[in-house]
Amino acid sequence: MSLVVAKDLSLRYGPRVVLDKASFVIGGHDRVGLIGPNGSGKSSLLRILAGVAEPDSGSVQRIRKARAGYLPQEIAGTLPGTLVEGVLASVPGRTELLQRIATAEAALPSATPEEQLEIGAELADLHDSLAQHDERYGRHRAEEILMGLGFEASELDRPSAELSGGWRMRAHLAAVLLQDPELLLFDEPTNHLDVPTLEWFDGFLRRSRKALVLVSHDREFLDRQIDRVLSLEPEGLRGYSGNYEDYLAQRSAEEDQLSARAEKQEQRRAQMLAFIERFRAKATKARQVQSRIKQLEKEDVVAVHKERSVVRFRFPDAPRSGREVAHLDRVSKSYGGKPVYRETSARILRGDRIAVIGLNGKGKTTLLKLLAGEVPPDAGEVKLGHNVELGYFAQHHAEDLNVNRTVLDEVADLVPTQPKSWVRSVLGAFLFSGDDVDKRIAVLSGGERARVALAKLLVVPSNFLLLDEPTNHLDLDSSEALIDALTGYDGTLLFVSHNRSFVNGLATQVWEVKDFGIDVQPGDLDDWERRRAAASEQASLGEASSQRSEPAGGHSKEARRERAALREKRSQALGPLRRRIAGLEERISTLEAETKRSEAALADPAVFADSARATEVVTSYRSAQAALTELYALWESAQEELSSAEAQLDQS
Repeated sequence: MSLVVAKDLSLRYGPRVVLDKASFVIGGHDRVGLIGPNGSGKSSLLRILAGVAEPDSGSVQRIRKARAGYLPQEIAGTLPGTLVEGVLASVPGRTELLQRIATAEAALPSATPEEQLEIGAELADLHDSLAQHDERYGRHRAEEILMGLGFEASELDRPSAELSGGWRMRAHLAAVLLQDPELLLFDEPTNHLDVPTLEWFDGFLRRSRKALVLVSHDREFLDRQIDRVLSLEPEGLRGYSGNYEDYLAQRSAEEDQLSARAEKQEQRRAQMLAFIERFRAKATKARQVQSRIKQLEKEDVVAVHKERSVVRFRFPDAPRSGREVAHLDRVSKSYGGKPVYRETSARILRGDRIAVIGLNGKGKTTLLKLLAGEVPPDAGEVKLGHNVELGYFAQHHAEDLNVNRTVLDEVADLVPTQPKSWVRSVLGAFLFSGDDVDKRIAVLSGGERARVALAKLLVVPSNFLLLDEPTNHLDLDSSEALIDALTGYDGTLLFVSHNRSFVNGLATQVWEVKDFGIDVQPGDLDDWERRRAAASEQASLGEASSQRSEPAGGHSKEARRERAALREKRSQALGPLRRRIAGLEERISTLEAETKRSEAALADPAVFADSARATEVVTSYRSAQAALTELYALWESAQEELSSAEAQLDQS
């Protein structure tokens, strides 16, 4: 079933063409990654799909009653009331129901007896509708989502207006998730999430069977969420089946095929031109010459893909530091009487690449500030080693830029011996190209200023880099460029990042900030997660062993019979449901695989050269989509039935 049909969308910003008659369809369960360089139109296209912006021409049709939930990169305003009230109020219909109830109740005292009967019946219906609404979108569900996104239970009744920018974004994200719309439109939703929260969000989205259009600079997160790609390429909007890795492989294969075809065509055209030049003056060859001229005129030239402009750069050389780069010796730090670190010690050695993770508010940024000397410890000592030249990037450094200067001058003045062309290449890697480098800092957005601050840091030689969420305002290509540059960096690196591909591409150690200290683990984020899973499993085994060691009374024949009877009762009650769900999941997997094969065939121009084959593929695709829609509904119903049955058994 098609949820969205976009037809002939065109959009321009001045002379720049963003969309040129772009057409595509989003199915009811499609998971679409929207990719393209910064400025190519990803956010604009999301806004059009959300209905908050209009194309210059073309149309977007959404099936009746299908709702879209949209989270932009920049959040304007706050939710009303307290945190949980604002999230609940965001669900369409609830506020209107409450207003109608209040209006009806206010009318009761002055109404006649007959009118009171009518109003009473209306109130009964309204309260019934509100109860049904709250059953699906109730406070318990809102609290579950908010706490999954990192809010503490004690914060749920806090006024939304008190939230900082990152937490405000989480509140809006919670509102979209609670609304449970048919179509999710997310523009860099992970920007202000920490690693534990990102894990929860990743799992929540993967369990959802709603349609999704996602923009993300985190390659691993994108790969896990999507099964289709819409790519804003230099030649226009293109569609590909599979995730981002599949897209790269298909794009590369396309380029190879087109290059080979273009080369063969060029050879053939050269031979024809040579024939024309050789025999143009010969009357006996006139007909053949004219035939070849017409062939050349009619033949469409094979168009190879236009290459994206991807800028690479390397860090300037820096002097070698001593073996010990930094040492935290029994460091304690508190804010407003609230401890962050208590007698924490750690060492950083030359060449270490350390990813700092942990819940927001637990001390990740404080650790970087302590190492950078921006805040002093309350007790203990932070020491930098011999010949250490520190470079530190934090989001607030964007506020220190000179607003009266241009982007190019602000960066180039730090490295007067470097040619301007080199500075331009660095700025290009941070999404400032062409005339962008001549813009004054005053006209830049907050994200653009953060990129200038990051570029300023990276042009100055340093052998110890501290980076606080460096990829937050970069696109996918620029994040990859930064990873490549840091891979070749021969200094010491300590960074905070929620971007899995960034962490896994660079980290050799993970420092988890928790319990007022630092837990140091070797490896990258995947290694850390494997160890945590193993520890959790071991703890579960230990708990089970402890339960097995309970007093002898717990192992009496009567107790064992009771437990066996309970297991049998549970198995009889839940077994058929679980088997039905397993069967549905098996059929869904089969049909999803069939759908992907059809999508791959539909992306092949050769299929449409054979009309019978094209009709067969389209019919098969539509049939599979219709069957999947029905199966998804049956699966969701069975899951709800299973949850209800489990809850009843737990209470009995």
